Amino acid sequence: QVQLVESGGGLVQAGGSLRLSCAASGRTFSSYTMGWFRQAPGKEREFVAAITRSGSNTYYADSVKGRFTISRDNAKNTVYLQMNSLKPEDTAVYYCAANPTNYNPTNGRNYGSWGQGTQVTVSS
Repeated sequence: QVQLVESGGGLVQAGGSLRLSCAASGRTFSSYTMGWFRQAPGKEREFVAAITRSGSNTYYADSVKGRFTISRDNAKNTVYLQMNSLKPEDTAVYYCAANPTNYNPTNGRNYGSWGQGTQVTVSS
């Protein structure tokens, strides 16, 4: 397994930007598809974005497409989520996760390691 630590959350006004980072331990980071998920109060956890091992393919939820960008730096064992044009409905705890399989990267059940989460709050 890999240990994950998120950072970069905070309070931002609507229309603003934040960049989340997720640092992974271990030497096998490049063998994982990496994903970002979020959970708002009273709601189910939902998929946000994912990136394949080499970074050649990315996936996004429709709600964030065109506003969020996922990227990774395998030399730094880090995955990023650049969030632009933030909306109040983006308010949630954001989780980084690692998927060791080649299965559907949008399904949280395929992810075996999760970070502790970082709070993102967007004020209107």
